[in-house]
Amino acid sequence: MVQDLKLKIEKLDNKFKNIKDILKPDEIEQQINQLDNKMGKPDFWDNQKSAQEIASKRNLLAQKLEKIRELENKITDIKDFIELLETEFDEDTLKELEKEINQLEKDIEQIELSSLLSGEYDEKDAIVTLQAGSGGVEACDWTEMLLRMYLRWAEKNGYQIEMIDYQPDDVAGIKSATFIVKGAYAYGNLKGEQGVHRLVRISPFDANKRRHTSFSAVSVIPDIGDDVKINIKEEDLRIDTFRASGAGGQHVNTTDSAVRIVHIPTGITVTCQSERSQIQNRAKALQMLKAKLYQYELEKQKEKQKELEGEKKEITWGSQIRSYVFHPYQMVKDLRTGHETGNIQAVMDGELNDFINTYLKWNTKSSKEDK
Repeated sequence: MVQDLKLKIEKLDNKFKNIKDILKPDEIEQQINQLDNKMGKPDFWDNQKSAQEIASKRNLLAQKLEKIRELENKITDIKDFIELLETEFDEDTLKELEKEINQLEKDIEQIELSSLLSGEYDEKDAIVTLQAGSGGVEACDWTEMLLRMYLRWAEKNGYQIEMIDYQPDDVAGIKSATFIVKGAYAYGNLKGEQGVHRLVRISPFDANKRRHTSFSAVSVIPDIGDDVKINIKEEDLRIDTFRASGAGGQHVNTTDSAVRIVHIPTGITVTCQSERSQIQNRAKALQMLKAKLYQYELEKQKEKQKELEGEKKEITWGSQIRSYVFHPYQMVKDLRTGHETGNIQAVMDGELNDFINTYLKWNTKSSKEDK
């Protein structure tokens, strides 16, 4: 039994060392020191927004470093106890060690997932847009179901939601919706949701009870804030104002406060109606436009790089990623990772973490293989 524990802790220790190579704790410590120096300057709090972002980043890094050090100490302590057991066996100590190692295994699994969230903007808030595909009321109803799914996921995982735009359909469901998911690593967790989501079901809108297929597109971009300077020329913008609409009377204004901005060179369009004043909606719409333009430029660079490398694969931006089958059987399947479940109700109630975590592992492995 002791030998089995020894082999298990060695295996976990090796796994943890690989994770540390990715997380780079020494570099995290250097970043914390640099942020501490910034926070120690007399004028640090002059810019409240910037100061809060820096303080938040510092806290996230400190929590990550603390967890790494805690697991390092835990592994050392367990190894010491195993050595003691080899010389002086004790049944109670053995049982306690088994519990400790099982918990350590879970902790390492958790920090492994956090190591997959190491992208440049993974820690940022996420701007999510849902857009109904062709199919009229069927697609609109499906898009509203997806909106509920993401709102439930956010609630279960401690994220805050700010609804930016909500366009209801005349019959049922929604034509589109844009919202910001606020909290640590919102973008990192949700970035894999980008793409087309497909529903197969018996239509509740079909009197003949026929099976229908509906599509909805999900866009996820990081809320980059002021991290990146994007030059937007005033003459490249077409700005329209209109009366806001919403899911409830409290969201509907009686003035033309909602703002739609079209970036003419790219055709990128953003809409904001969450604020009460036109000025506030314009400012938030420009913030979202900046994030979308940044993402647009990144995608152009990726496509160009693939052309230069002779990449023959289909660009996956906006392609179908997941199927939700309600009939003739029940299954949700991710078409990239192969992960699937028959508990479709749980998924629609926001239980997405298995799909998210599987995608993060798959994406990291795919990225390494492409290099």
